[in-house]
Amino acid sequence: MNLRKTKLNLSLASLYSNYQGAKQHTGTVVCALAASSVMLSSPVLAQQATDAATAAPVAKPGALTDQIQSINITATKRKEDASKVPLSVSVIGGDELTAQHITDIADATRSIPNISFSGGGGGGNAGNGPGLSNVEMRGISSAAGSATVGIYLDDVSMTSGNLYSQGSAEPKFFDLDHIEVLRGPQGTLYGASSMGGTLKFISNQPNTKVNSTDIYTEVSSTSGGGTNYLGNVVLNKVLKADELAVRVGIQTAHNGGFINLVDPNTTATTATGINTEDDAVVRLALKWNVTKDLTLTPSIFYQRVKTGDIDVAYTQTLNGVALPTNTTSKTVREPGKDVLTVPSLTLNYDTGFGDLTSVTSYFKRNFDRTQDGTTVNSSYLGSQITSTIPSIAGKPISATNPSLSSVVGSLPSAVYLNNDVTQFSQEVRLLSKPYDPAVSPYTWLVGAYASNQHTTVIDNEPIFGINAAFKTAGVSITDPNVLANPVSAGFPNDNSYYAGRYYHDTQQAVFGEGNYYFSPTFHATLGARYLKASQTFTRDGLYYFANDTTNDGVAHSTQSSSGSKVTPKVSLTWEVDKNNTIYASATEGFRVGGSNFLLPQGYCSLATPNPTSYAPDSLWSYEVGNKSRFLNNTLSINADVFYINWKNLQQAINIPACGYAYNTNVGNATSSGAEIEIKFKPTKSLVLDLAAGYTDASLSDSEGANAGVIGAVKGAKVPGVPKYNMALTAQYNFFINDDVYGFARGAGHWTGASNGALDPSNPDFQRPSYSTFDASVGLSKDIWEVTLFVKNLRNNQMVIQRPQVQGTANEVYRITPRTVGMSLSAKF
Repeated sequence: MNLRKTKLNLSLASLYSNYQGAKQHTGTVVCALAASSVMLSSPVLAQQATDAATAAPVAKPGALTDQIQSINITATKRKEDASKVPLSVSVIGGDELTAQHITDIADATRSIPNISFSGGGGGGNAGNGPGLSNVEMRGISSAAGSATVGIYLDDVSMTSGNLYSQGSAEPKFFDLDHIEVLRGPQGTLYGASSMGGTLKFISNQPNTKVNSTDIYTEVSSTSGGGTNYLGNVVLNKVLKADELAVRVGIQTAHNGGFINLVDPNTTATTATGINTEDDAVVRLALKWNVTKDLTLTPSIFYQRVKTGDIDVAYTQTLNGVALPTNTTSKTVREPGKDVLTVPSLTLNYDTGFGDLTSVTSYFKRNFDRTQDGTTVNSSYLGSQITSTIPSIAGKPISATNPSLSSVVGSLPSAVYLNNDVTQFSQEVRLLSKPYDPAVSPYTWLVGAYASNQHTTVIDNEPIFGINAAFKTAGVSITDPNVLANPVSAGFPNDNSYYAGRYYHDTQQAVFGEGNYYFSPTFHATLGARYLKASQTFTRDGLYYFANDTTNDGVAHSTQSSSGSKVTPKVSLTWEVDKNNTIYASATEGFRVGGSNFLLPQGYCSLATPNPTSYAPDSLWSYEVGNKSRFLNNTLSINADVFYINWKNLQQAINIPACGYAYNTNVGNATSSGAEIEIKFKPTKSLVLDLAAGYTDASLSDSEGANAGVIGAVKGAKVPGVPKYNMALTAQYNFFINDDVYGFARGAGHWTGASNGALDPSNPDFQRPSYSTFDASVGLSKDIWEVTLFVKNLRNNQMVIQRPQVQGTANEVYRITPRTVGMSLSAKF
């Protein structure tokens, strides 16, 4: 399942010819598909032939084989056979993603060993849903400080720090050649924040030889929810044969939502399917072979995701009635709009002695969203109404403050979050020619990288009607005898909190890797990266929850931090024979440090000021693995074991007295485990895939608990890390008649138990193990293919995470209910 399908441009006539020929020799039904477990790819029967482009080539009979195909990946910045790359890597082809209806990172983590996700923000307080997931690999999981997994779209980094207001950037799985999941630290080639691994989305590139048009449509219905649809079209147009081509793709999608909203007081349903999602994606790329040695590839990726609400429901009893499954009773809706824009220019030049690549890129993410702040703001503020004087405005205290406290405590409150991340980056690298024993025993790569990133989080938290409530009560909103810890500004426009957080991060790095071949089958790799990083962090705070105490009413602070790091890597690779490769590696990974703002010391009951910066943390990872093929290349087994020693963890210290937190370095952890991927073709018609991973990640001391991180004791499990995950997929292909062939596919996914937090009192502390099952059948004729599918076949509605968006115990995240649909695709 994790091996990318080799795309074949076959005519139905050649398919049938091969089928008949094989049938005469074997007397069995022959698979019409290439060696893959992909169900939705259809053969290309015709190409738009013009004077600028040739027709698609017809596959030779030998292309239809029962053997497992080789896959080229770019994990090491050069195209290499995945079975020869000395690291643990999973690859899922773009057609495979469509075939399995893998639509987001949460889906992908169920099919890939030792990768997981959690609701974004510290403690999951950003919730669950599109753009709200943090990704973890091999037990390297942290909601504080910098990210632990690098996210790349082709060669463009989309990685940003962990924020309480959002998750990782999530490009839609559209017009992708494949996804590469590189497990283990990738600091040498991909820099900081790839200490757990790197997730790469590799796009299809313009083809300068043939024109093509791909169309895909899908409609489905979700149990207890609405109708979903998706449609896309991708056009590849040759403008000048072998020289200039353009590729443009457009996708639109709508998910109907499956969570209903009821009135908190009456339990009457006020809205259905509130967690809708509407997507628009556009990708444009141009490939220009300026000369035989020089190629330019400018491209732009644009994506807009609008959500009606987060994918979080409530489990509670209102008026003696338990809420139905997938129901919420919030006061304020929580919509979002997440926009990604990624333009880039890639230059490739063959210098004769090496290949020069330059990648100039810009990444922008704008994520505006609303959270319901009623519980965290209004309820708390109602509790701060005091009763320290006998009367107010001539009225007995019993007739005033208790009533005011109740009124304020039930007012609706919103948290308006405006997130903006922009980054300019430049990478230049020079890559030697592939290994040739007749030329040199060395291959090498050298490069330089620089980035300039600005991150802004604007946070406004109005409590609607608070000024009117105090006015009706006839009391002053700035009177300390009425409201504890008032501020002079009061609540302008009902706003209880304003914060502007401004991060400016820069990185400069030089890196290199060298390979020395002791023999054509045995070589050593030595690599290193030197990185300098700096951050300037400015924070402005206003109003009640900022607890401003300065003369101008503004809490303002600016902090700076900087550092440098060398991350080495060493590995040995032995190609025992053409079908078996063994490797061992030792690699260092790290995260850059950062800055904190000064917390209000008295308000937070701090004896001393909190630290204004935190340092990098780092780890060493040791891995041994093999990549083997057996039984005449009909069975492949990739397996590895690893051990990771993680030092000086970046952790968040929460201050219960005021609700603030700061990051610091404290404690150590270890992670050990294994991964295995098996692909087997017992017959030409049957493909079996197994992918499984096991991880044991825990703290190795109690330093975190001693510093104030609740539950961070020796032996505590690292949050967000399932003990295991496994996926088993089977596909059977068959001919219906001379013109039509079909396929049937089933898949099961199992995810082990985990802890969602260190604190045992956190409702998300214990996450259960769970499973899902999918199935599909399809038919293909000429250029068309139709598929019937079902996801979450058993309609598993187990609670698998409990995010703390509102800070209450009744928020839950479930798998999307059973979804049944049909797709239609065509390739011209």
